[in-house]
Amino acid sequence: CAVVDEDPPHERRSESRRPIELKVEYKRLNTFFADYTKNISRGGTFIKTSRPLPVGTEFLFKLFVPGRGEPLTIHGEVQRIINASDDEEPGMAIRFVYREGDPQVEIAGVVEALMTDSFGPRLYAKLMDHAQKKRT
Repeated sequence: CAVVDEDPPHERRSESRRPIELKVEYKRLNTFFADYTKNISRGGTFIKTSRPLPVGTEFLFKLFVPGRGEPLTIHGEVQRIINASDDEEPGMAIRFVYREGDPQVEIAGVVEALMTDSFGPRLYAKLMDHAQKKRT
């Protein structure tokens, strides 16, 4: 039986994240950027970039998922910025923000499928069960 480690005390996210690299595109001050994710969860993602947006910025980005013809368009809000260091890549932690009319169920389904593919269905189910118990 595998044991899932508790999150470190400094851990701020409430959802399990899985390392994954997907292309993202977004616009800032009429300039388009193409960067990559570092990890993803049902609640957000981390975008690797040396040009982060300010904390609190809400923006629209496109997430390119293998096997999908069209990218997912998602509203996000910058939660925190990570500067480059020996043990961390620079970038910004993004929380998914859902507006009326956003395909929340579709986005959640795609993210769960990505996590299931990456973890395997049994470990993913165990992690989700663990995350639910931590919240209650």
